[in-house]
Amino acid sequence: MAKIHPKTPSFSPESNQTREVFTIWMKSLVFHSYGCTVFDSSGEIVYRVENYTKKCSNEVYLMDLRGRVLVTIRRKKLGLFGRWDCYIWGYTNKVKPWFSVKKCCRILMGDVVCQAFDGCNKYCLEELAGKAAFKIADTNKNIVAEVKQKQSSSGYSLGEDVLTLVVEPHVDHRLIMSIVTVYALINKKM
Repeated sequence: MAKIHPKTPSFSPESNQTREVFTIWMKSLVFHSYGCTVFDSSGEIVYRVENYTKKCSNEVYLMDLRGRVLVTIRRKKLGLFGRWDCYIWGYTNKVKPWFSVKKCCRILMGDVVCQAFDGCNKYCLEELAGKAAFKIADTNKNIVAEVKQKQSSSGYSLGEDVLTLVVEPHVDHRLIMSIVTVYALINKKM
């Protein structure tokens, strides 16, 4: 059986000084639930997203391995395209979200599917050629993360539900995982 985690050296979550590679498996660890599981470069589970009630739920949770909620993602049905507000778990101001993700109109924005705003920074998620391939760029158009379909060392695709996520240094993984989660919700993958 092929391993689904990347063959790169392990990293220290505290250092965050180098580019980090994750594997996203678009399957929940909970039986009869929707979500995804995220592995680090050494094959350890670092994040999981659970959508307990139904596919495309209005509230999902980004958790660590032990099930501690890190970010709550809530859908706000405003206007034609909708918005998702992301709240850091345990943060005292539960009225104001940490950041928001807004779905974009493809006619006006081209390949940009959604934009995230955290007050002073803006991130754009742009689809790339190929299935489930996209990049996330910051305000200065620097790529901060990229997702593509995972391939084995011999070049075979591991399926549409196994993805590689590459995150650049000094980028908050919770932010990137929240944006990736909203993208999966927009595309009804979770």
